[in-house]
Amino acid sequence: QVQLVESGGGLAQPGGSLRLSCAASRSMFRIDSMGWYRQTPGKEREKVASITGGGSVNYAYSVLGRFTISTDNAKSTVYLQMDNLNPEDTAVYYCHFHQPPATIEGRGYEYWGQGVQVTVSS
Repeated sequence: QVQLVESGGGLAQPGGSLRLSCAASRSMFRIDSMGWYRQTPGKEREKVASITGGGSVNYAYSVLGRFTISTDNAKSTVYLQMDNLNPEDTAVYYCHFHQPPATIEGRGYEYWGQGVQVTVSS
């Protein structure tokens, strides 16, 4: 029922910037974490950045100091500001939300965006 809709991908030159957005199709309650992943052909999906409901942020070493994750919880939206892009950042980027289970025996709920292409090239 709930879908995550991504936007903001595209083409950037080396050293340029892009801002990705990911918004739930309807307001979501009790999201406990949000994150961004990326994937290129032949490689496993890599976690780029994540943020918990408590505000704890983690970044992959490869993007540390260049990418910034932020949220607008009232809009059930997560952003990824990407600065100083380089060609190695080229990938399909996916957002991810997690909700805790409603009961102790539940397994929680995971939601994935459709993926957006980011290409960094001159």
